[in-house]
Amino acid sequence: MTHSQRAAAVLLVVTLLTAGAQPAGAAGRRHHHRHNHRAHTPPPVTPPPPTPPVGPPAPAQPAGPYNGTATLLATLVQPVAAVPVGGGLYVAEKTGKVVVLSGGAVTGTVLDISGLVSQAFDQGLLGIAVAGSHLYVDYTDTVGDIHVVEYTLTGDVAGSPRELLTQAHVDFPHDGGNLVFGPDGKLYIGVGDGDTVGDPHGNGQSLGTWLGKILRIEPTPSGGRPYTVPADNPFVGTAGAKPEIWAYGLRNPWRFSFDRSGGDLWIGDVGQDLWEEVDHATVGRGGQNYGWNLREGSHPYNGGALPPGAVDPVFEYGHTGGNCSITGGYVYRGSRISGIAGDYVFGDLCTGQVSVFWGFGARPLGPVVKDLVSFAEDAAGELYALSLDGGVYRIDPA
Repeated sequence: MTHSQRAAAVLLVVTLLTAGAQPAGAAGRRHHHRHNHRAHTPPPVTPPPPTPPVGPPAPAQPAGPYNGTATLLATLVQPVAAVPVGGGLYVAEKTGKVVVLSGGAVTGTVLDISGLVSQAFDQGLLGIAVAGSHLYVDYTDTVGDIHVVEYTLTGDVAGSPRELLTQAHVDFPHDGGNLVFGPDGKLYIGVGDGDTVGDPHGNGQSLGTWLGKILRIEPTPSGGRPYTVPADNPFVGTAGAKPEIWAYGLRNPWRFSFDRSGGDLWIGDVGQDLWEEVDHATVGRGGQNYGWNLREGSHPYNGGALPPGAVDPVFEYGHTGGNCSITGGYVYRGSRISGIAGDYVFGDLCTGQVSVFWGFGARPLGPVVKDLVSFAEDAAGELYALSLDGGVYRIDPA
């Protein structure tokens, strides 16, 4: 897509939004994640093909088509994140509510912070997690600052808030917002670089800021903080480094997850103009540098070299065919869809295509979900897809 086409697309979406024609969709997150200050950057160029890997040839692509489809369960208001609770889901709406979805219907409201959250572009209520009797939310306030807050649950109703951390923003895009409890019981928090095009402040590579990172904390008070920094975090004791940092060199880790089988970490990191990437770390391995803003995918960004010790993504794809922004997903550990057990399922916000990375490449799974903003995984390992256009879908066999 050319610079002028992208600018026209953004103008069209803004016009529709102000006219009340539809909720914030793909451009509401993607184009303002990536192209907020496009006038200050040169037009994008067509990406070169990926460099063939060195080593033995990849095994043959799995034979036959995958057989997934998307079944609409409910239509909500800009659903952006979901977690399994009991026999249903808690679903976060970007506009500020967390609702209970059970049997295809909303059966209650867990939390309503609509008056606290920003309604601008990629901001709002962006992530939720549940552990025991506590709900955790990640949202941007009306100023644009990021908040991670704990609520005590009584049944399906959230009580008083307890602030865990707040991050001021340099600029309004790239909020991150994902919250996940890892296999170690710690809370992992995704934070975007919070910067304009190209991360000119170098937040992704700086260990002195939470921006452009995945953080790891234990949400119990300790040492004068409302949370505990795990002693085995990789940068504890490193001069000038924030001890909460688990991984860095990220632009906007828009959805990461842990493989429920082995505990490996999988990250969908949103690229700048040319490449979207999937990053991977084996279970328990922290301190990884994923390269931004010196790398975009496995390619130099603005002439940057791979920093010492940094790792390139395990998979990347370019902005062809309407692709624009990765939506990270899950390693499939369910039983209903054949042929993809152990493969990583992800999507693209703009094309809506749900794809499967099988270790040496990716193929479409079958479903196409408009404004594909997030995935969810239930207790059985089955997957769901969320659309900013309102739909909550279950991914089923075709």
